[in-house]
Amino acid sequence: MCGIYLTNHSISEQAVRKKLDRMDYRGPDYQGYKEVNLLKIGHNRLSIIDLDPRSHQPMQIEGHSIVFNGEIYNYLDVKQQLEKEGITFNTTSDTEVLLKGYIAWGEKLLHAINGMFAFAIYNSGNDTVFVARDRLGVKPLYYSWENGKLELGSQLNTLTTQGKLDHEAIQMYLSMGYIPTPKSIYKDICKIPAGSYALFDLNQSTKSITSYWELEEVKTRNIPYQQAKRELKALLQDAVKIRLQSDVAYGSFLSGGIDSALVSSMANEALSEPLKTFTIGFEEKKYDESSVAKQFADHIGSNHTTTPCKPADILALIDDYFKVYDEPFSDSSALPSLLLNKITKPHATVVLSGDGGDESFLGYNHFEWVKKVALLYYFPQWVRIILKKLPPFQWIGKRAESIKSIVGYSGLSMFIQHIFTGFETITQDKDQLWFTPYQKYLKLAKAPLQKAADLNIGMWLEGDSNVKVDRASMAYSVEVRSPFLDYRVVEYARSLPLKYRYNEKIRKRILRDILSDYIPEKIFDQPKKGFSVPLAQWTRNELKNEILPYLEKNKLIQIPNLNLEKVIRIIEEHYNNKADYSMYIWRIYVLSKWMCLNKKVI
Repeated sequence: MCGIYLTNHSISEQAVRKKLDRMDYRGPDYQGYKEVNLLKIGHNRLSIIDLDPRSHQPMQIEGHSIVFNGEIYNYLDVKQQLEKEGITFNTTSDTEVLLKGYIAWGEKLLHAINGMFAFAIYNSGNDTVFVARDRLGVKPLYYSWENGKLELGSQLNTLTTQGKLDHEAIQMYLSMGYIPTPKSIYKDICKIPAGSYALFDLNQSTKSITSYWELEEVKTRNIPYQQAKRELKALLQDAVKIRLQSDVAYGSFLSGGIDSALVSSMANEALSEPLKTFTIGFEEKKYDESSVAKQFADHIGSNHTTTPCKPADILALIDDYFKVYDEPFSDSSALPSLLLNKITKPHATVVLSGDGGDESFLGYNHFEWVKKVALLYYFPQWVRIILKKLPPFQWIGKRAESIKSIVGYSGLSMFIQHIFTGFETITQDKDQLWFTPYQKYLKLAKAPLQKAADLNIGMWLEGDSNVKVDRASMAYSVEVRSPFLDYRVVEYARSLPLKYRYNEKIRKRILRDILSDYIPEKIFDQPKKGFSVPLAQWTRNELKNEILPYLEKNKLIQIPNLNLEKVIRIIEEHYNNKADYSMYIWRIYVLSKWMCLNKKVI
């Protein structure tokens, strides 16, 4: 896990090293720099596999130079294939395998590797830069490109072209709480899409971006449930096993949920000594899962650490938050994620997590909303228009009014879209044409639940969840590995009948059945509370003095596309305890403070 930087701009080595210093937390073990032709290449290394200096980067072989962030979990298998072709190796690192694999196979290498990665390879022979990002976008990669001038890096704050704000990106952020790929907060900086590679020809000043992996049309396998359970269990065990390769200390995050419990159970089973597991707790019982996590740990026999999370702990992390999330990002669960990684670092550098399980195995609450609302779309549109005028559908739950407002839409896909783009808007411009690139994920399956799952994977996972985990872990030089984000697991899950994953009211059915092989159901069959903070209480009390200065009108009026009148009403109602608008309060605060910190507010 590392930080990478590359450019052909006319800047000095000292300037490049200053850029690397801005993200030194991504790789504190070694800072490397090389200049090849007019290209400057920099790397911050977090040493995980092959700690020998020979594996430092940039690595150069046969006129090719590589900087690489991430891990190739099956690198030993790929190395063996290359050795059969007569290729020899000087290190035991996955970096050398990646570089020599590209020299031998070109972009076909991407179909052979399994990992989380973002890397750039410069070919000095033809003056081209080949860039690739892992299938699910676990590792980040920003770039700017204009008139043959290239700059790319692991973090936005290392790039020079930080000029005009992208107003459309701000609209996306205000609706969703993050800025989805390929955009960034700046007009001139983009993100390489997940599952894609790019080729920059520095001689010809040309750029091409190609997708090498994406979600395909769902083809359900009608196999017996017990067979599916055996196959999935074996696949998950392998996904866990290949993520246990490390030359440094490792552990696992353990919450009160199915996913982390299953990953931790499988990892503990595979090891010869007790696994180290980590969780955090809250004083507010509504949000605290630490007691359940402790029960899991006691049963599987892991070496468990629980750390309490208090408002003061979060306040102490605000500076880190804005340092590592260097473009607006308002998922409040990033706060406990930062704390969890901070307390883990003294004990482990590599940590397994359960991220990705909810997306593939239908674990989120909104899958239940989709299932309920889908019933309404069995009625003709004229009937739904009448229903829209009736009193709220209380059986849907606390979001009844929001859902009621869209049942008159022409199709269920619009409802699913609004789950991810917001039922309500705090922007002046209500046009959501920017959603068009992601509508393809609503066309891969007929079943509404799978449509929602595909949008979860194709848009939200890359833009929100993976960003949260990457920045929170890298802030403290921790590498997080997620077996559920193994592309084989994602593909396999999508091939299963929906009833294997969501049966009646049982979400993640097949995962629960696999977990019961390790932990009795009476222990894990408890309400899931989610990895979140008591934001409503904290924004009104402990974090109030931090937040309110950034909600003043003189700052809000400088935010493009903001519906100022509505936002002022939201702020008043929230702080007068008339409604809980903490999600919007936090979202606006993060953007406003980001603009102040980056001198975008006068």
